[in-house]
Amino acid sequence: MTTDPLLLVSDHVDGTVHLVSVRDGTAAGRIPGRHLSEHAGFLPLPGGRVACVDDRRGELLVLDPYGREPVESAIPVATPAEHLASDPSGRWVAVTTGLGKNAAPWSDLLTVVDLATGDAARVRTRPGEPGVTVLGSDEPLLVLRHREPGALAVHRFPELLAAPPGCPPVTPVASHPLPDDGHGDAQDPSVQRVFAATSEGVHRARRKGEDLVMEEPIPWGAAARGWYLRLDPRRRALWSTLRGGPADPLRWPEWTNQAWCHHLDTGTTTLTELGPGLVFRLALARTVTAFARIHPDGDELVLLAGDATIRRVPLPAMEGAPCRGHTPWEGVQRRAVAASPDADTVAVTRGGHGEVHLVDAETGEEAARVKLDSPLHHGGHAILLPQPDGPDRDTVGR
Repeated sequence: MTTDPLLLVSDHVDGTVHLVSVRDGTAAGRIPGRHLSEHAGFLPLPGGRVACVDDRRGELLVLDPYGREPVESAIPVATPAEHLASDPSGRWVAVTTGLGKNAAPWSDLLTVVDLATGDAARVRTRPGEPGVTVLGSDEPLLVLRHREPGALAVHRFPELLAAPPGCPPVTPVASHPLPDDGHGDAQDPSVQRVFAATSEGVHRARRKGEDLVMEEPIPWGAAARGWYLRLDPRRRALWSTLRGGPADPLRWPEWTNQAWCHHLDTGTTTLTELGPGLVFRLALARTVTAFARIHPDGDELVLLAGDATIRRVPLPAMEGAPCRGHTPWEGVQRRAVAASPDADTVAVTRGGHGEVHLVDAETGEEAARVKLDSPLHHGGHAILLPQPDGPDRDTVGR
């Protein structure tokens, strides 16, 4: 197995995880027969390992791309996986369930896992696509972000892990109201503070003992909202993409997009225009934040530097891409973007074509184009290693 920096690319429809050497863009291995949850994403763990969920087999996977065997462990969990998170040490992991291929939330199962022992337990909370964070490592608290009605529900992680068989219902030790439209979660491990995105702004709460103290929300500062939050451990900031414009998804080419960055230590917020169309998840490189923007008039990789300089890298069109008059979600090809705060490479996929562009974040030049032996349906999903191993590691799956 290579020791070069690696890119992991999942074709969750085809059922393959590809390992790619970032140094030269060559294939470094593959893990067949694994249909990973694209929504739960990849969760970096200490030691260059990665957690993810095989939705088809119903397993939490711990991948060790640099080890002798790429699958270190596989632990049964409830699926379809919606969100995935761990504590700062990477020992305590939680998996929530969501929609899957269903039209409405139906599963209320939550799985908690101790990766040090392999112990796992399933309990019932309530359906509704809950987000999750795990605060602290010595006496971990699990915080669920519920919708309709919105709430931050606090549970003691060891009590959940000690639940008896039969998926019993559990009651939180504390609960705090939120707006009903929460979507997007992050935590700042250094101060055990949790963040939740709603239409009103970014709600925040700080751990105090076995409860949370709610704090003033952070406003979006625009007539739009973010549906995604991400911690930037190097610059100590929260990032999101604000989507505005018409609510009708058939008019998605008219959606507006702004990069939203809130600096945790100074409390300052900046907004940067990205352009119209579909922009969702973002990726954090050493010196830039990367966004993939899809639009009928042309796709591009947007690289936003710390001094607000923007570099726009045109991307080749995708067959089966979202088009005018149709939604950008159903039965179409998309793009996944990946980077690492420890690297100067950004990866962006070309859904349906089995291609990955490796781009130099400093220059915007394409360093390599990787051709994989699966199509990367729906754009696939990707993570670039190495990731931070310290206490500021992002503890929410992306």
